[in-house]
Amino acid sequence: MSTIAFIGTGIMGKPMAVNLQKAGYQLVFSEHFNQVPTDLIAAGGIAFPTPKAATEQADYIILMLPNTPQVEEVLFGKSGVEEALTAGKVVIDMSSISPIETKQFAARVKESGAEYLDAPVSGGEVGAINAALTIMVGGKESSFEKAKPLFEVMGKNITLVGESGAGQICKVANQIIVALNIEAVSEALVFASKAGADPARVREALMGGFANSKILEVHGDRMIKGTFDPGFKIALHQKDLNLAISGAKTLGVSLPNTVMAQGLFDQCVAMGGEGWDHSAMIRAIEQLADHEIRK
Repeated sequence: MSTIAFIGTGIMGKPMAVNLQKAGYQLVFSEHFNQVPTDLIAAGGIAFPTPKAATEQADYIILMLPNTPQVEEVLFGKSGVEEALTAGKVVIDMSSISPIETKQFAARVKESGAEYLDAPVSGGEVGAINAALTIMVGGKESSFEKAKPLFEVMGKNITLVGESGAGQICKVANQIIVALNIEAVSEALVFASKAGADPARVREALMGGFANSKILEVHGDRMIKGTFDPGFKIALHQKDLNLAISGAKTLGVSLPNTVMAQGLFDQCVAMGGEGWDHSAMIRAIEQLADHEIRK
């Protein structure tokens, strides 16, 4: 079994690492920023002080980090991954970051003789725990086939979208759809509740029809119960929508509803909700309606 340097063991990264360990892979970690969770070490993981030191031990290097600057720092900063790259190693960035900078990172990694895949994911914490993530991959087909056994341990719907950067482009598109679905479910439940219907029963009825979706199923339940502990933080979804909006300006594309959804997330942040789960967008709709669906 290959050795994997897994860098980024947060809400999403930790369960992904757990699933790789359960599948028999040897995992090594970097403690350059945070201490590695003790259960990953107890399961056989080994901690090293820097990304470089972890990369030296690994065949694959998986990154699951919050944003573009963190990925750049881990890859190319002092004692970073780049300093230990050699031919045959594969860097897999599963973070959600800028498609433009992803292409630059890929070119720089390839100069070392190593391979690079951008492979952002969708499915949230639940998908990560259940090894049911959707994985959108950009890079060479040969690199994709080489890494596919790892992807199959972490996800279910695994697609090579295109060349380097295509995975990140796909993830931005995914985040547009998710945000607008959250907004639609929020509006529907607030409308139903203020009109006098039980939002829980409305959701149950809608799940049997054409309006059903994963958002209605999973996040609709969160909205009704008011359980907004983050599976995916509003701040992170804002970051992804910023990528969409800035990319749209460059391309000359109008994304009016994406801009509106970002405004609702901004409203949540103003309410102190930067760290809420993104399903808490409903709180902005509730504030506008002067009505909460939870009794």
